[in-house]
Amino acid sequence: MPPSRHPSALGSFRASLRLFSSLVAAITLVVVAVGIVTTRTTRAWFEAELHARASLASSSVRQSVLSAFVANDAKGMATLLGDVVRDDQMMAAALCRIDGSEAASTVRFPVGSGWCDRTQTPAVSWRGTRPGTRSAVVLPSDSARSVSVPSYVSVTTFASGLTLPVRLVLLQNFEPALQRESLVQRWAMFVFGMLAVASSLLTVLSSRVTRGGLLRRLNAALHGEGVRHRHGDLPLLDDIRALAQRTSASSVEADRDGRWTKARLRNVLNEHVREESLVIVANREPYIHDQTPDGIIIRHPASGLVTALEPVMRACSGVWIAHGSGSGDRQAADAQGRLMVPPGEESYRLRRVWMNAEEERGYYYGFANEGLWPVCHQTYARPSFRSSDWDHYRTINARFADAVVQETSEDDPIVLVQDYHFALAPRMIRERLPRATIITFWHIPWPNAERFSICPWRDEIVDGLLGSSIMGFHTQSHCNHFLDTVDSALEARIDRAENVVIRHQARTLVRPYPISVEWPLRWTAEVPDAATCRRLVLDELALPDDAVLAIGVDRLDYTKGLEERIDAVERLLERCPTLLGKFVFVQLAAPSRTEIAQYQQLSASVDACVERINARFGSDGYTPVVFLRAHHEPERVFRFYCAADMCYVSSLHDGMNLVAKEFVAAREDEQGVLVLSKFAGAVHELSDALIVNPYDVEEASCAMERATVMPVEEQAERMRAMRAVVAEHNVYRWAGRILLDAAQLRVRARRSFTLSGSAMPVGS
Repeated sequence: MPPSRHPSALGSFRASLRLFSSLVAAITLVVVAVGIVTTRTTRAWFEAELHARASLASSSVRQSVLSAFVANDAKGMATLLGDVVRDDQMMAAALCRIDGSEAASTVRFPVGSGWCDRTQTPAVSWRGTRPGTRSAVVLPSDSARSVSVPSYVSVTTFASGLTLPVRLVLLQNFEPALQRESLVQRWAMFVFGMLAVASSLLTVLSSRVTRGGLLRRLNAALHGEGVRHRHGDLPLLDDIRALAQRTSASSVEADRDGRWTKARLRNVLNEHVREESLVIVANREPYIHDQTPDGIIIRHPASGLVTALEPVMRACSGVWIAHGSGSGDRQAADAQGRLMVPPGEESYRLRRVWMNAEEERGYYYGFANEGLWPVCHQTYARPSFRSSDWDHYRTINARFADAVVQETSEDDPIVLVQDYHFALAPRMIRERLPRATIITFWHIPWPNAERFSICPWRDEIVDGLLGSSIMGFHTQSHCNHFLDTVDSALEARIDRAENVVIRHQARTLVRPYPISVEWPLRWTAEVPDAATCRRLVLDELALPDDAVLAIGVDRLDYTKGLEERIDAVERLLERCPTLLGKFVFVQLAAPSRTEIAQYQQLSASVDACVERINARFGSDGYTPVVFLRAHHEPERVFRFYCAADMCYVSSLHDGMNLVAKEFVAAREDEQGVLVLSKFAGAVHELSDALIVNPYDVEEASCAMERATVMPVEEQAERMRAMRAVVAEHNVYRWAGRILLDAAQLRVRARRSFTLSGSAMPVGS
């Protein structure tokens, strides 16, 4: 080698050696950290396995143990404990009285261990795993422990209404877990160590090969220099810059705790769809103008859809297209049916679509609510399908599609089509605006394929919905039912791994987006604190201070389980006569679809139930069920939320039910109990409610009884957990996820359009 090149080669070698040494040192620290994490993780796995084994053993003998303990059957208790420790892993067991003494134990149970008495085990680090259970790992070296091998100790308290609690203490051999933990740790350290060395060598080699050239080209690209794409753009540079912009935007948008807010949603919209139209298509309008003798008044409709979407529109602006159903709606709007709302804020535009009485009967009362609504809800209501109703349904869907075209100046707007009233509109909008991004959200359940096949126009409805870019539901099970329906109705390719339907070269994403309410609720700023609300409500109803107030808040609809709810109240008063004179159930019921015979029958049936209970249990000055049939403004509803001791949501079948989430969001005092139907979509998120089967009147009444005696500490614990869920999964998060998914589709479609020079695929 020539002398002139030797110093350069030596310097390069030294640089590589330094890089290699630095990498080895850094990765060594990573390996050590991996070892620590692996040890803790495997320990947690093993403890979880032993805890599950102990829980299964405890559950299997609970009733037998309580029976033997109540009967003071020492022999029976010993036999049960002997059955428990037959498992090779289980070493010993004991039953302990509440005073800390042993009621029975197996032969190998350590004498004088003190595990029966909580006060005698200060050296043990107990962990609570679930209510009534604690566990700990005890080693032979622990002070005052008489165990010869490492042991996993679990103590479960069995409560009985007939006697004092009894504790079951189980000892399991923890030595195999420690051995497996050591083995996993050694192998993890070895594997990661080898990977560290290999990756260090590969990094050094690749660095030597690519150093200089790649960095120079990247630097030139970032400064807009270098070789350009033959179309004049820089795809790699565009991607890097876009990533940097998204990262910067995300850091600005996020609050300190990462929660979605109105401001964050607005920033996301401005970032991804700025200068373009956002259009909502919904049957229900957010503000209704009614003509009264005193002039025009503004009402807020009793609609979960409006509750969810109105805060989104206030944050994002855009256009809301809806049926103008109020008696004063035409006077309040201009000649084209347009006006700015909310009054005084005017943050978005409302476009009203008109229809005559015959069209409304056919489209809304007929096909939508006598046909699709009962088909989608499993509530034993017979659907009715008439061809004249179907004709009106198609006509109104086309009218709303025309309104979308009229209200947007863009050829690729984002259109949010809402609910079962507009199953045909996505395809109609797609035909008029091929480049639009159409998101259809189905707010009610989607039934299984067999049930939906009842609809005579199933194929047309499914094809209309597949005009959407994204098809959204509350839960994954509804998504699965929709995919099954597509599979049985039309020729389409379904990718179930990605939840995508491909038909006529157009893709429709099928996604779960659980809807929610705004956080914080703006109505909470317009009502007093909980104590004041309670005082106002009790005064209004002429109730004493110690009254137990339960509420229900619903439209008068057969899917809400109103009859079952009132039956549960009746059973509660039968079972708990001490509540007579104190317990009052108040039902806020907004009239709904009063022109439909099934709703008229429901109204009469509910009235009969209320009269029966009040006649049976009521007295002078005491009415157990107060039925308030009227439209209730949000401020009044939230006043009742804050005043109530419990809220019962008894839906027989519901897509989500936002009443449950509103009640939780309203309780800033962290008090009150939510009794929630297992058939409401909200049950998947609000697991700390008292979950019931509304058809099981006995179970529902027991849950209501439990709510009346629940300690305030437990109420606060449950309410805090549910409020954390609602705060995190609020309506801004729901809208943000939908809009971000829509933005990704738009970017992909525009990139495809740019490269091909032709129109993007329909539904892409």
